Amino acid sequence: MLYAVIPAGGSGTRLWPLSRACHPKFLHPLTPTGESLLQATIARLDPLAGPARTLVVTGAAHAVGVARELPQLPTGNIIVEPSPRDSCAAIGLAAALIHQQDPDAVMGSFAADHVIGDNARFAQVVTDAVAGAQAGYLMTIGITPTRPETGYGYLHLGAAVAGGPVRQVAEFKEKPEYEVAVGYVDSGAYLWNAGMFVWKVSVFLDELRRQCPELAAGLATIAAAWDTPQRESVLAEVWPTLPKISVDYAVMEGAAAAGRVAAVPGDFGWNDIGDFHTLGEVLPVDDHGNTVLTSGRVLLDDCTDSVVVGRTDRLVAVLGVQDLVIVDTADALLVAPRARAQEVKRLVDTLKGRGDGDLV
Repeated sequence: MLYAVIPAGGSGTRLWPLSRACHPKFLHPLTPTGESLLQATIARLDPLAGPARTLVVTGAAHAVGVARELPQLPTGNIIVEPSPRDSCAAIGLAAALIHQQDPDAVMGSFAADHVIGDNARFAQVVTDAVAGAQAGYLMTIGITPTRPETGYGYLHLGAAVAGGPVRQVAEFKEKPEYEVAVGYVDSGAYLWNAGMFVWKVSVFLDELRRQCPELAAGLATIAAAWDTPQRESVLAEVWPTLPKISVDYAVMEGAAAAGRVAAVPGDFGWNDIGDFHTLGEVLPVDDHGNTVLTSGRVLLDDCTDSVVVGRTDRLVAVLGVQDLVIVDTADALLVAPRARAQEVKRLVDTLKGRGDGDLV
């Protein structure tokens, strides 16, 4: 009886100008099936949890869009946070609310913007993680590395637990330099940290109280008022006071140091659609290696290995280029080398800094 929690926040700044604060990447159809990332996540979790035990935690600006995309979810299963307080507050509130209904529940937290290649294998890995959670571990699903990636954090694996697929996590490692990442991958003792977690809600809340008592107390106060007429007033009073911290820093790193975290390797074809280069690796390509995602018209001539996105009625014509990202929207046009797709976030930061908030 797994409860699935989906934190759906952020604006996907590396996918600007397609992804915006008012219409973030998880609401866009960026999957091979044409579903939005959020819809694909819900569909993937349906055999494990079902709509009644699936909760989405999202911001006020996105609540209507989320509800429109997920009519199968009960209205009360869309939890609206008044303002961003990072992942621990969002995940912790869901855990506290689940705990009130079912103190023995096992909960999984899965990001809204991941793409999974093999859903059946994913379900089996989650099932293995549930078994580890039932044994009292805070479980994380680590991704088996396919390359020495410097953009991800890593999980340093320890001993196997009871001879099965579950391995203790000795330490969380931050994003490494390339040479260090090569050593991690070659050793076979590290997994990518993809931010997917499974635990008994009681175990997680106990660990949150141990390491971050102020946050735990605030969430308990909000959860106690959730089904009362005081919900909104308590939220307005308490939520802005909660520490703004990720669940990795607030709970998982300290719990790993205490031997309370374990992992299951995930080898189900995972991608987090972090930028336009990655988008080109996930979606289908034409005979020349181009990924074309457009609701309008496009004309490519002598164009190779590029990502072309059109979101207007305007023709996007591309001649004699390779390895480019071209994104055309109603109010912004992006052209960048595909190899520098990660740096698009800098443009968003610049726009914010100069007061062009309407463009982000």
